[in-house]
Amino acid sequence: MPATTRKITAADIVPASQYGKERGERRRALLPMKKLRRVDVGPFATFYFENFDTMLLQVQEMLFIEKGGDDQLADELRAYNPLIPQGGELIATVMFEIDDPVRRKTVLQRLSGVEETIFLDVGGVKIKAVSETEVDRTDDDGKTSSIHFVRFPVPADLRAKFRDPATMITVGIQHENYGHLALLQPATRAELAKDFA
Repeated sequence: MPATTRKITAADIVPASQYGKERGERRRALLPMKKLRRVDVGPFATFYFENFDTMLLQVQEMLFIEKGGDDQLADELRAYNPLIPQGGELIATVMFEIDDPVRRKTVLQRLSGVEETIFLDVGGVKIKAVSETEVDRTDDDGKTSSIHFVRFPVPADLRAKFRDPATMITVGIQHENYGHLALLQPATRAELAKDFA
């Protein structure tokens, strides 16, 4: 499938009864790739870089767990297809993972607008994340959500630099209350470069 037309369709979905039998094996098979696509940024933020395979697994999981059939499938495809990179971008689910509910509330309260400060740096060129606009991720009290969906539009010249092992690539957050970045390791870079056309 061309990188510019990646999309999950009903034809990609395995019936729930079959998926139940294959579920453990399918999830295990994706673990090595998912591990490469996970980047921890600071003590709480984790970037999960999505692709066709991660989103297909997510859709299958939702259908298996909720058992909503064809009606649910349409909703899941509307929700998850936009998270599949289309050849000129990287897309990440950013999660602030804090087990203690009191601490989680306190931290998220201090991170209002954090989605506006997320970036990818490719060889010194900073690409600001584009966050989803359909859902407001900040509540009336200024507390941000623990989950954000962001995309990094990567121009063709920077895609070439991204593939060059000599180029330093970082992903980070520059919020006044959460300033952290992470250097992408070679295996992660190679995996993410597959998202480009």
